[in-house]
Amino acid sequence: MSGLSGPTGLSGPCAVRPLVADSWRRSARARVSPDGTARIELDEEELAGLRAEHPLAAAMPVIRELMGAYAHEGEHLLAVCDATGRMLWVEGHPGTLRKARGMNFVAGARWSEAVVGTNAPGTALAVGRPVQVCAAEHFRRPVQAWTCAAAPVHDPYSGRALGAVDITGGDELAHPHSLAFVQAVARAAESQLALVSPAPAADRLRLTALGRDEALLELPGRRLRLSRRHSEILVMLARRSEGVAGDELLTLLYEDESVTPVTLRAELSRLRGLLGPELLASRPYRLTRVVDADFETVERRLASGAVSAALGGYPGPLLPSSSAPGVVRLRERLTGRLRAALVDRADPALLADWAYSAWGEDDVTVWRALASAVPVGEVPAVRAGLAALDAELGADGAGLQRHRNVTSRTLGPDRRPGTAGAVRGRPHS
Repeated sequence: MSGLSGPTGLSGPCAVRPLVADSWRRSARARVSPDGTARIELDEEELAGLRAEHPLAAAMPVIRELMGAYAHEGEHLLAVCDATGRMLWVEGHPGTLRKARGMNFVAGARWSEAVVGTNAPGTALAVGRPVQVCAAEHFRRPVQAWTCAAAPVHDPYSGRALGAVDITGGDELAHPHSLAFVQAVARAAESQLALVSPAPAADRLRLTALGRDEALLELPGRRLRLSRRHSEILVMLARRSEGVAGDELLTLLYEDESVTPVTLRAELSRLRGLLGPELLASRPYRLTRVVDADFETVERRLASGAVSAALGGYPGPLLPSSSAPGVVRLRERLTGRLRAALVDRADPALLADWAYSAWGEDDVTVWRALASAVPVGEVPAVRAGLAALDAELGADGAGLQRHRNVTSRTLGPDRRPGTAGAVRGRPHS
């Protein structure tokens, strides 16, 4: 990046990746010195206590199985930190461990970006996505002999970042495979946590409304398929745990301003009969138990930077056939945020998942992003699909996304969205 001067004195025409340049700027704003070492904040007793209580302890057997031999044989280190950047485990080749002690890359030290500057685990937590940092890209000079790759690990239920998994070593790690490897390990760790960690409390309600016209509500011991209007009501109440006044709920649910409060009260009375009076309170209308809603899980994952996990939990738009104003706003905001995150990430696999879905098959912006992201050998197939889409939309519609009701073609009360791969022939990787 022209004109940017980093801790190694790089400036002028030297190529600096935008991710690294942004991290250097944050490091400078945090007044990180280019010299010095990380701080060791935990003694042995404190470290043992934190390890025993931390959720990532349950994933360590999988992390060690996947990374242990690779780290030892390659003279690398595997490291796992918590969400604040404190190293909980640093393991690997004995000789590399001894060298790493010189810069305090040890368990108990804090390696957050704000403390030690640009580094893979700290920067991965700062930006919420996998990061590779090579040699002189590190902000601190004592770290510039090392290369590392790290990926955040998220709670499988809430989507919040629990920490990061990292591989650290020499120049031989400066390869894209290192980043893909550590990202795969992080996903495996999340899968392991989903298997061994307790699910949310049994008295919580579970609302599934993405990709469905009729939402499903799971209560202790029973499962309800809701009508379309009751689905809309539950989405609004799940969104507003503090409750919604009757007159506001009326505007959120009905386009027709002539609908009276009596109509809404009748719907709420029928819903209370389904749920039970103990679950639906009034003045304001609210649910008396915590609701785990699938659309809120996607939002939390996006907020933490877990774009892949967000897309994995998105089987389609929120109540796709609903025209309730409150649902429409929420649906468009969630879809727009997820779509923008995918385009920004520029991951060809994630973009393809969207482009070849029932709701994304007409998304010109994503198709163009996909054409720019796929390997050279797949470009012709994607461009052919894009050309067909442009022709279908017509010259006046080029560059615009066509909005249509995919529900009538692919969705029903019991169906998740189908794929559109048969429409334009998804390329094989």
